[in-house]
Amino acid sequence: MIRFQHRILNPVVRRLARFLPGQMMIETTGRHSGLPRKTPIGGLLQGNTFWLVSEFGRHSQYVRNIAANPRVRVFAHGKWHAGTAVIMDEDDPRQRLKQLPRYNSFMVQRIGTNLLTLRVDLDD
Repeated sequence: MIRFQHRILNPVVRRLARFLPGQMMIETTGRHSGLPRKTPIGGLLQGNTFWLVSEFGRHSQYVRNIAANPRVRVFAHGKWHAGTAVIMDEDDPRQRLKQLPRYNSFMVQRIGTNLLTLRVDLDD
């Protein structure tokens, strides 16, 4: 499932993200390449904080990139927001999913094998 999502689903969604209502992305810096890496995500923007839950936890490439460099950008509501990501090991991701959009939360719970909460503190 990880390979399908990484190699097939994510590239399609990245290209369509600006046209899909409610689609969000996170842009990290590649830990080896130093290049920007965009990953489709689901989450919730609350004021200057963006919440999300990774399906595959620290096995997700974008989470590995965040561990190496927490500066990120989040695409939400048609706009890019810069911020700093925080890996929330102590947070209960299943409880957090109850606060996030239903469809994304449903998919994360069904597909996910190692849930992990992340918080992005936005600059703006």
